Amino acid sequence: MLIFNKTYFHPSTFILVGIPGLEAAHIWISIPFCIGYITALLGNSAIMYIIKTDQALHEPMYIFISMLAFSDICTTSTIMPKSLCIFWFSSHEINYAACLIQVFFVHCLSAVESGILAAMSYDRYVAICYPLRYTSILTNQLIATLGIAILIRAATVEIIVIFLVQRFQCFKSIVISHSYCDLMAVVKLIYGDITPINVFGLFSAAFIIFFDVIAISWSYSKILRAVFRIGSKDGHLKALSTCGAHFVVIVVTYVLALFSYVSHRLGQENIPAHVHIFLANIYILIPTMLNPFVYGANTKRIRERVLRMFQCRKDHVPTLR
Repeated sequence: MLIFNKTYFHPSTFILVGIPGLEAAHIWISIPFCIGYITALLGNSAIMYIIKTDQALHEPMYIFISMLAFSDICTTSTIMPKSLCIFWFSSHEINYAACLIQVFFVHCLSAVESGILAAMSYDRYVAICYPLRYTSILTNQLIATLGIAILIRAATVEIIVIFLVQRFQCFKSIVISHSYCDLMAVVKLIYGDITPINVFGLFSAAFIIFFDVIAISWSYSKILRAVFRIGSKDGHLKALSTCGAHFVVIVVTYVLALFSYVSHRLGQENIPAHVHIFLANIYILIPTMLNPFVYGANTKRIRERVLRMFQCRKDHVPTLR
């Protein structure tokens, strides 16, 4: 690694600070982060296991839920192990290639989750508006096609972003004021004109979010129209209850993402650095941790399956005489 006039030419490693200004409290900060990570892993793994082992849950709605659970596991596992190593062992170094890989997966998986939420809104639309044709419309082939399209869309955008970043060889610093390799945190270190990265990053994020939000809004507008055509109040509640968990997940995910994005783009001078980092971590950790509980509590068949599992364990506990 060559250093010339405080410019780092093709660095082999970066240094992740963690939570800037709160280095002395890293060990305490790690506790809620670790609990959240373990909760996300166990909760999402349980959801996937329940759906996989129960033949009655091999339906489009539950397939999408399992896809979301797998995406959540991958997302948290992309950032949390390294962040915890920083907090626990002061392991601040990260390889240049590993850093770019982390940038790719963090943003790619966020785009994948957004796409899955849009696909799930379409699933709810078909279930409520065309209940008799539900399984004939949402075939396994269509679900696979949607999943592949969502993955290709996200991967293509992020590959272009990584290509644009990798074109630059000089960096102002190798110290990243973050607990993981976030795109904007890395881009700020680049020595040169970063306009193409900023423009493409803004355009691609806006395009993905705009497309998915439009798809979700369209689906729910159709759902509401169909629901209010139902004559009975019980019919209204039953139809809306099938969308309850999904709607909660959408609100939590997009509100946190919007708050993190606005604070990062517009509040740099007014919001302390450690607040930015907390928001960036919460934006990823909170939805992945809450999603299993939201679906477990609001999806009747998953809830019943969980209760049966606990009942079976209770029945098999030996009694002492």
